Amino acid sequence: MKAAVALAALGFATALAGAAAAADRVTDVDYLKASRCRGIAAGLGADTSGLDAFLKAESRTRNDFIMTRGEEEAARAKKETRDLNLKDRLSGELAGACLAYAPAGKSMAAK
Repeated sequence: MKAAVALAALGFATALAGAAAAADRVTDVDYLKASRCRGIAAGLGADTSGLDAFLKAESRTRNDFIMTRGEEEAARAKKETRDLNLKDRLSGELAGACLAYAPAGKSMAAK
């Protein structure tokens, strides 16, 4: 009985470790979202160094199509920052959702 419980616990721990490793993997969608955040940060005059480092590290595993789409997303987001009606929403996005792609403890507030 004790062996069965130990095996079940070991199997559960292995499953959790596998799920955690999969959750740490950055998907292509995450890469595109981070590219958008980079464009917003650049357009609003915020520090982009953290996003640049993230995108550089993640670009090693991306195919050319995703890399091109990322550049397009960044350019589109940067262009959106010129619209005064969107600035508040984009600032909120930069201070909210984009923090997931910033290094821990690093703010991306606009200058």
